[in-house]
Amino acid sequence: MISSASHTVEEPAALPSVFLRYRSEFGKALRLELSQDRSRVYDMLRYYMGWADRDGKPLSATEGKALRPTLCLLSCEAVGGDVEQAMPAAVALELIHSFSLIHDDIQDRDETRHHRPTLWAVWGVPQALVAGNVLRIVADMALEGLENRGVSLDLSAEVVRLLTDAYLSMIEGQYLDLSYEGKHNISPRQYFEMISRKTGALIRCSTTLGAVIGSRDRAAVDALESCGRSLGYVFQIRDDVLGVWGNEETTGKPVGADIRRKKNSFPVVYATSAAGEGDRRILKRAYARECLSDADVSSVLDVMERTGVRERAQSLASEHCDRALDALSGVEMDAAIRREAEDLVHFLLVREH
Repeated sequence: MISSASHTVEEPAALPSVFLRYRSEFGKALRLELSQDRSRVYDMLRYYMGWADRDGKPLSATEGKALRPTLCLLSCEAVGGDVEQAMPAAVALELIHSFSLIHDDIQDRDETRHHRPTLWAVWGVPQALVAGNVLRIVADMALEGLENRGVSLDLSAEVVRLLTDAYLSMIEGQYLDLSYEGKHNISPRQYFEMISRKTGALIRCSTTLGAVIGSRDRAAVDALESCGRSLGYVFQIRDDVLGVWGNEETTGKPVGADIRRKKNSFPVVYATSAAGEGDRRILKRAYARECLSDADVSSVLDVMERTGVRERAQSLASEHCDRALDALSGVEMDAAIRREAEDLVHFLLVREH
């Protein structure tokens, strides 16, 4: 076990090599699923993925890390499975994730993602909603490729069930997040319940699907599911830290962005629960305003500084990082793959974007 103390320094981390190792083959498989030209909506989706401009012309733009597919493929390889068999599941995971982001952008009124205008900001809400729905259906269809790659019918059905359960849980988590908007008394317990669904479900499913496809060893599957569960917490807590204190050049958001949007992220939930009466009144006044001014954001940041929010968030993320590593320690795997897995876990703890 790596102790929490070893994670407390927030040194910037380069993208682990495992992301690059799968990128080429995964990218080909992903693009194939969106190669249709039956309607204009596919141009919209290729734009959202960073492959085309608004007119459908090919380009090279900033794409995401493909975390969930990488976790799926790495988990499959870790238990001795064939990565090619897990590729349809990896593609489906990325498409489901992207579907959720399209709808999140609409609900949060976010006009920029990956330094580009979002779908609804370009084409309007109705068309963006339809595009997101199409992407979810394409994700389901991508799983048909499992049998073509030698996955049994029974196992393919299990993969479909696990992924469907995961994205239902993800949507339930999004509902909880929306239902908490405007409330100033969300407890840490409610926060963790929400992120375990909204963010955690698909990350947990990623490691589980890879292990299920790669091995019938129930202990190994359970261990990788447990690892994925912890990584969901690491990812979201770190995301919440970056939403308040992240570097604008790497996150695309100014310092205090999530405060200005009045999101019930970990920093504000923890600050509210840990603050004294005077600081709690400051938070309540600020979040009661329709729009927060620069002075309001500054006062909230001051409260967070006094309550040690940033340090508590990183400490908590470190604890979950240790749990993820502990889960991996019980799985027999190639030494090089174990190093890649440990590098990925550590990266999620200290990432800057």
